[in-house]
Amino acid sequence: MSLLYQLQQKYKTLSIVGMAKNAGKTTALNYLIEEAMDEGMILGVTSTGRDGESSDLVTGTEKPKVYLDAGTIVSVPVQLYDLAETGLEIIRKTKYSTSLGELLLCRVAESGYVQIAGPVNTVEHKKLCKEMEELGAELILIDGAIDRKSIASPETSDAIILSTGAVLSRSMKKVVEETVHVVSLYTMPELPQGIVRDILCKQLNENEKERITLISDKNEMQFLDLKTGLGASRFLDEAIDDNTQYVYIPGALTTSVFEDIHPAKRKKIQFILKDPTKIFIGSLAWQQLKKRGFHVCVLENIEVAAVTVNPYAPSGYSFDHDELKKAMEDALEGIPVIDVKLGGCV
Repeated sequence: MSLLYQLQQKYKTLSIVGMAKNAGKTTALNYLIEEAMDEGMILGVTSTGRDGESSDLVTGTEKPKVYLDAGTIVSVPVQLYDLAETGLEIIRKTKYSTSLGELLLCRVAESGYVQIAGPVNTVEHKKLCKEMEELGAELILIDGAIDRKSIASPETSDAIILSTGAVLSRSMKKVVEETVHVVSLYTMPELPQGIVRDILCKQLNENEKERITLISDKNEMQFLDLKTGLGASRFLDEAIDDNTQYVYIPGALTTSVFEDIHPAKRKKIQFILKDPTKIFIGSLAWQQLKKRGFHVCVLENIEVAAVTVNPYAPSGYSFDHDELKKAMEDALEGIPVIDVKLGGCV
């Protein structure tokens, strides 16, 4: 049974997220497209950046092209339409614009190579995926740009496929540790159902949701005139008192958020984030925070449907295929791990 078939039973939209440039994200996309061709499945394919060109426009390094099967629904900007190496039937012009012109929804008439791109924000991506689904796409794959962490957001897709590989480090142990760190962040616990969750999800207006909010043990709210914790640790330390139980931070979370908060206060507070894409803390610093009693949860976590591994680094070194795959499987129990260079069913 193919990985794609199993995923299609659970999800309608999947984002492919790379942990670094050249981690094998586009190779993973091509792997899933090949499986769809074998299964006779109609895919929808879009991207948060630009994909399908033969070389990276920034680094000049070679990139895998994207080969789509006939019948695939794909988003193509006007300026990339004539670069397709196959026939594309224009279904409709969309209302979404990109830096490469107006976005077209197309059906691939004959199998071949296509350059793809998609909307610039998550809201438009969600609407585009809905349109693809209405046009008959049985599963929609979103190829995420490496500089767009928000593509992993649960607002965009049902789950993600995380692409990792040797490009992260010459040390396999380090590659596995960094991948486990990201997966553990993405799958961290959600705030349980209850009064505090109802307050944050249902009672705050749109303006209030974008402000740092303190909630007391009596469920009383205090809104700070701050949207992000960056540079706010001194103000947070002053605002947190003996009755403060929760601190909701809508923006980015870095170590600087905690610098000036007294350790005793930090230990007794539960920090709440919108989702894990807001966290910008490395694995070592994260472990140190947890050892110091740091408590954090999210309103919505991210489901990791699978992890793909690429044992090759563009600088020339590589890992043993089986050794890397097994090390990752041992560290990520319950999550399918695929070597996109060798394939293999789960």
